[in-house]
Amino acid sequence: MSLIKYNSVLNDYVPTTFSNLIDRFFNETVSRTGGSAYSFVPRVDIVENDKAFEVHVAVPGMNKEDFAIDVKDNFLTISGERKFTQEKKDVNFHSIETQYGTFSRSFGLPENVDAAKISATYVNGILVITIPKDEKKTLKTTIKVN
Repeated sequence: MSLIKYNSVLNDYVPTTFSNLIDRFFNETVSRTGGSAYSFVPRVDIVENDKAFEVHVAVPGMNKEDFAIDVKDNFLTISGERKFTQEKKDVNFHSIETQYGTFSRSFGLPENVDAAKISATYVNGILVITIPKDEKKTLKTTIKVN
């Protein structure tokens, strides 16, 4: 996994990586142009420490039962749906900026993780997925020159 610098001015208009460009093309185009499939792409932060990776997904207004988290072929896929439930005839919405619909995000896992011990918590609108590193598998080996 790699860290990508966040650019708040350009981030909503210009993709910072090729992967981001592909994600925006396949995930945002249909919903932004009035298509029938309502979907959104939640913001994600990925953090690494000595013992694990953490994926922080910003999805406020959902319940923990609304998420599906799967690991298949070394890919972590997070999906879910946030439904618009405040349809009231006596309320006039002047602006709705909250995103609703389905979402799905996939991430390639590095070789040094223990997929069997992945855990998830949902607190205050943030889904935190903890992916522990496997101490037996190392990606870095130092070789001494004789």
